[in-house]
Amino acid sequence: MILDVRKFGDPVLRKQAFPLRKLTKEMLALADNMLETMYAAEGVGLAAPQVGIPVRLVVIDVGDGPMVLFNPRVVRSAGEAVAREGCLSLPGVTGEVVRADTVTVEALSRNGQGVRRIEGDGLLARALQHEIDHLDGVLFIDKATDIVEEQADE
Repeated sequence: MILDVRKFGDPVLRKQAFPLRKLTKEMLALADNMLETMYAAEGVGLAAPQVGIPVRLVVIDVGDGPMVLFNPRVVRSAGEAVAREGCLSLPGVTGEVVRADTVTVEALSRNGQGVRRIEGDGLLARALQHEIDHLDGVLFIDKATDIVEEQADE
């Protein structure tokens, strides 16, 4: 099921998301619906607050297959890279954002048994940081410079 993506100005985007205490069928279904929504919107990541659910859940696919991460957190970062970012919650807006070039993220595995460790660089590192920021109520425009808004065709 495709979900409505919340847009800039919606207060849920600025709230701290709650950690999941256990994985339920509802949370697994939410993750599947978030993946479907992300693909339909042609995004590479989506955080639960972006669909109005303030829990620590993100989905990402940078071309290597889908990742579903429950309670993700960055445990290591290194380097620095600048790139232009956009966001499904701010359609038509992009900006240059400085982020770590490589990150290690720990998250609860989809089956709820143990911690999954993901190491990423480049676009994956950027997507992980961008989506985890959403869980803390941080939007890319809070960190961006050279913000550009596309003009709508008339």
